[in-house]
Amino acid sequence: MADLDLGPRLGGLDEFTKSHQGADGVGGLSQIIRILDRGRFRTSFIDDLYTPTILVPLILLVVGLLSLAATGQLRLAKKTEEVEDLKRVDGFKSSGSNRNIVEHMKTTGTKLVVFFGSQTGNAQGLASKLAKEGQSRFGLKTLVADVEDYDYENLVDFPSDSVAVFVLATYGEGEPTDNAVDFYEFLTDPNTAFSSDRERPLKTLKYSMFGLGNSTYEHYNAVVRKVDQSLETHGARRLCATGEGDDGGDKTTEEDFLSWKESLWQSVASVMGLEEREAVYEPSFDVQEEGSTQAEASHVFLGEQNSLHLRGEQRGPFGAHNPFLAPVTKSLEVFTVKDRNCLHMEFDISDSTLAYQTGDHLAVWPMNADVEVERFLRVFDLWDRRHTVFSIKAAQQGRDPFPTPTTYEAAARYYLEICGPVSRQVIDILAQFSPSPEVKAAMTKLGRDKDHFHQEVTGQCLNLAQLLETLSPSQPFSKVPFSALVEGLRRLQPRYYSISSSSLLQKGTISITAVVESRQVAGAPDTRPLLKGVTTNYLLALKKQQEGEAQPHPHGKTYALEGPRNKYTSRVPVYVRPSNFKLPADSSLPVIMIGPGTGVAPFRAFVQERAEQARLGQDVGKTILFFGCRRKSEDFLYEKEWEEYKALLGDKFQLFTAFSREGSEKVYVQHRLAENADLVAELLQHKAYFYVCGDAAHMARDVSDTLVRIIAEKRAIPPAKAEEVVKSMRNSGQYLEDVWS
Repeated sequence: MADLDLGPRLGGLDEFTKSHQGADGVGGLSQIIRILDRGRFRTSFIDDLYTPTILVPLILLVVGLLSLAATGQLRLAKKTEEVEDLKRVDGFKSSGSNRNIVEHMKTTGTKLVVFFGSQTGNAQGLASKLAKEGQSRFGLKTLVADVEDYDYENLVDFPSDSVAVFVLATYGEGEPTDNAVDFYEFLTDPNTAFSSDRERPLKTLKYSMFGLGNSTYEHYNAVVRKVDQSLETHGARRLCATGEGDDGGDKTTEEDFLSWKESLWQSVASVMGLEEREAVYEPSFDVQEEGSTQAEASHVFLGEQNSLHLRGEQRGPFGAHNPFLAPVTKSLEVFTVKDRNCLHMEFDISDSTLAYQTGDHLAVWPMNADVEVERFLRVFDLWDRRHTVFSIKAAQQGRDPFPTPTTYEAAARYYLEICGPVSRQVIDILAQFSPSPEVKAAMTKLGRDKDHFHQEVTGQCLNLAQLLETLSPSQPFSKVPFSALVEGLRRLQPRYYSISSSSLLQKGTISITAVVESRQVAGAPDTRPLLKGVTTNYLLALKKQQEGEAQPHPHGKTYALEGPRNKYTSRVPVYVRPSNFKLPADSSLPVIMIGPGTGVAPFRAFVQERAEQARLGQDVGKTILFFGCRRKSEDFLYEKEWEEYKALLGDKFQLFTAFSREGSEKVYVQHRLAENADLVAELLQHKAYFYVCGDAAHMARDVSDTLVRIIAEKRAIPPAKAEEVVKSMRNSGQYLEDVWS
């Protein structure tokens, strides 16, 4: 699945439990009282109330109704408390219920609002950096605002002496992020609530925009482009060219962002008459240590995702803010070679309210490895204080970064993305807290020279602690405020995996298929640690533990597998993320699937589903799979299963394989696709659905180009016309991709 918020690959509550007054007795009692009040009972009945046969049962009835009412009120109060718990735990800190952004700006004196639409935290992180920079460089009163926390129609009254900045990620097939869906639909709807009220209703709004996307995907930065167009259509004034971060290009999103923000500040300074001042670090969070509080105290978060988990409760609805601790019921290494392992894992969701459909994704929350947690804490001189309890308070209304009170160790293990890519801007900020002038000079150069930074940091795939450990091996960075680390590192995010099981066949069990990442970085010295996937190595360690190894060391990593307060016990925090990557509703339609490597995961589920449909007597269309890997003897995923499905489906199922390293010339799935051009063209004429899962940068693009050539050749039309056919297939949902870069 394309995740264009530049976060981990294949990510508020999905919904809040609704109370229905009346069903719990509150409405029923109110109705009776209203009837009595209106005098709908005849006088003789009122007289009869004083007879024992009527009075006693009536008293019992009223007492019972009052009890039901009280129960309903308590239930409603408890639901409200649970919702507030989950909102607070995920970081929402309310300073009131005012959803009018203009009113809030007047109350706080805000002059620059940075709105964000974020799926995995990257857009939110960039928004926070912009707001902070506006404060430190220009003394602006700024606000970071989640677009779902405010009512969009109030933008018509946006102050003319203020500026709005929108940082919006594109997610999936050109879709807005979960928190920006309503905002996006409101603004791009030609019949928005304010569009007909006046001509150019947003004429007082001055704005700038930055989008996060990946040019290897079909709908590159579609969200920011459409919102930009809509704002301009409604009369808003764009201050500078819209920036577009490209995670699939030669540069990084951060470099695109750094280039764009300079033009932003020039425009903002000009229109608002600002003068730049010497930037000084001003914390966005107040970190307070609680020296008298023990880490074992029941109210201290030691890695729990929310208050329900802290209390040891599992209660739905389960989602991004409230994952389900799913038991791992099966874990296998489907292949193991020198440089790679591939896991097949199954999770039991039968005791939860979670449900999935074939083609959806499973979000898995990882934890950081012991060695990285210790490295991080030692680099910042926090190792001896790792069990110290602290709390965080945001300087303004907004989302707290993670649950507190907590400890430094819990923050490093469960809440902070300490193994993620390093930001050049963060290095520039942290330079002022260097342990020596020499280290400060080295960090300043890295922070301000993008080519040098790429060579020494990005190109080496170093995380923050690894970099600082290299720059200052003997002196810790003890002067760095923890608030600066909270600001510079995003929250540890779930990773998303294509589900490799069919919900028709395994309703209460979800399986995933994942290659464990552990590789030497190209060009890095041999002494440099291997680059290791955060989540897959954690899952491999869990698999080793289930096999009976007391201290599993896959690729040299160990983990606190029992989780906070030993609550995990071979369980993993997960939730289901819906996808539009689905089989056609009509099972008789043919499907063509291209999935090399672990890209075959959703197609295992698809073939499983079609085999089960056939067993149930349904008419099943042709099911064609193109699978590729290195060698048949090395990494041929689910080889025996394909034979079983062939036996069940007969000639309705065909498998074409491409083993890239078995012959003198490399053969990939797109080559097999071209070799079977007649079959592909025939199935497309019968309305076949076309699916691609895997690498976006090369494979998916090559497959698309191959399909264009097949259509052009077999239909005898120009390549440009064939491209239009493929584009039409994409737009109609006949061509679907679940890809990553």
